[in-house]
Amino acid sequence: VQLQASGGGLVRAGGSLRLSCTTSGSTFRFIAGGWYRQAPGKQREFVATITSGGKTNYADSVKGRFTISRDSRDTLYLQMNSLKPEDTAVYYCNARYGVLNDHWGKGTLVTVSS
Repeated sequence: VQLQASGGGLVRAGGSLRLSCTTSGSTFRFIAGGWYRQAPGKQREFVATITSGGKTNYADSVKGRFTISRDSRDTLYLQMNSLKPEDTAVYYCNARYGVLNDHWGKGTLVTVSS
């Protein structure tokens, strides 16, 4: 299974970006997909997840600003609005196909300038 994240870039505070993550190599849809991020000098942290049933969950720091979604081809999206400098990080997508069957994309850099 391969995941490819894209859509990162440089944006000013208050701006928006939309991240995408395409998945390939599986004949099954993923059980859950998510976005995580890692800021310089910090550990990777949870951002948002979505289940096969469409249930979503968000980190408190992004609630009301970010929206996770998926389409029928199992492409994951993360719409990020009202971006803040503290959102600056490498964003990674994740897809879970079963127990101990997680896959990660390589990450896309988001830089928010003040």
